[in-house]
Amino acid sequence: MAEGDAMTGDEVRQVFEAMLPQEDIDRLCQQCGVIARQRKLHLGMLVRAMVISAGTPGGAYQADVLRAYLEFAVPQVTRAAFYRWFDAPLEQCMAALAERALAYARAQQVDLPGPLSGVKDWYIVDSTTVTLRDALRADFPGTGAYAAIKVHKVLSVGCGAPVHYHFSPAREHDSRHLTIDEAWRGCGLLADLGYASIMRLRACEAHDVRFVIRLKDNWKPKVDYIARGQVSGEFFPGSDLDALLEDETLVLDGRAIDADVHVGGEKHPLHLRLVGVQTPKGYCFFLTNLPPRLGPLQVADLYRVRWEVELSIRLDKSVNRLDAIDAERSCSLKTLLYASLIASTIAAILAHTHNLKTQPPQAGAPRTEAPLHPRLLALQLAVSCQSIAQAFDLQGPAAKRQWDKIAALLTHSGKDPNWRRRPSVLDQLRGWKRQPIVRTNNRQHHLQAVA
Repeated sequence: MAEGDAMTGDEVRQVFEAMLPQEDIDRLCQQCGVIARQRKLHLGMLVRAMVISAGTPGGAYQADVLRAYLEFAVPQVTRAAFYRWFDAPLEQCMAALAERALAYARAQQVDLPGPLSGVKDWYIVDSTTVTLRDALRADFPGTGAYAAIKVHKVLSVGCGAPVHYHFSPAREHDSRHLTIDEAWRGCGLLADLGYASIMRLRACEAHDVRFVIRLKDNWKPKVDYIARGQVSGEFFPGSDLDALLEDETLVLDGRAIDADVHVGGEKHPLHLRLVGVQTPKGYCFFLTNLPPRLGPLQVADLYRVRWEVELSIRLDKSVNRLDAIDAERSCSLKTLLYASLIASTIAAILAHTHNLKTQPPQAGAPRTEAPLHPRLLALQLAVSCQSIAQAFDLQGPAAKRQWDKIAALLTHSGKDPNWRRRPSVLDQLRGWKRQPIVRTNNRQHHLQAVA
């Protein structure tokens, strides 16, 4: 695709129809038994109302979903009757629809140039905790005397959208909810210390999964060879890293460090690379099984890409109201959680669609079109929620005009205003370079104009 092409209304419509397809929603309703005795319920419009209104100020409340639902051409319904629709069959329907959205995200073409290449996709794992009403404490106990649920997320770096998520009581540790198996083969893992374990790193090696993870204090790696770094004297292979640092055999003088190490004991050692880079807070060490063609600074940049999942969670909470859901029943809670997460996925896929379309035709060329960012798109989607609802009901030229208008608004509002001055680490790895700001002497210009 030629660089500079704007996202079109057809592309926006395709994403929404892929995520919220009327025929599939009706089929899921029949399978889950949602509309067996609810003749007034228009499921496609209810689901769309939940997702489209997720980013509005009251999107986490069932009453606001009702207001969004009534914006469609549907029969009037009382609040009490509407609340009764949020039952187990509707939860099952939303779970199936959420899985369809995740499958759509997994099927996207990935954007992994340069240091990001070499894997099918990089996956970032993390979780966030949502405090609930006390009525749900039995189902979702928190770490204290309160109710809370954990949302476990796997985010694709290649398309910027979640590709897996599930829920658990908040008191359960994150690590037990990540299993590295054959489904991960050929992929990459970026995780924080909450998921760090020697057993998990062995599983990555067994299933050909690349990873970058912070060095845990109690792992005590043994150094076999130092490829980069200031070494002041000889040492025996298998020397303890802490001992080499303490006696300054390995000098921390600001240079990057790249060493072959092993962890996990002498009986069954796990041989890995250890890289260290200087940061404002001192040296930071990482373990990885990436090949040496990626230097220490590139490995560190890959780990910094992990921040993208924090931004995704911030989008879920600050825009799509994930942490403000007001429900007293488990089925109602999960229904609204799925709606919020689907809304975030739509914003991420729209950003990916535009960024993929505007990449330069020549591999390695710098990116000159401003990227779209999911959070900015989600904010505009919240403002345009009624226009989107109307676009679903239009046909022919009127529908095209409406979707084109929505696409133009999204493209304009979704651009990162700091993409030249402060591109993110991920944007820089994809080819957006930090550019100097050209400042003109506007004051002198205005004085000359007045004179």
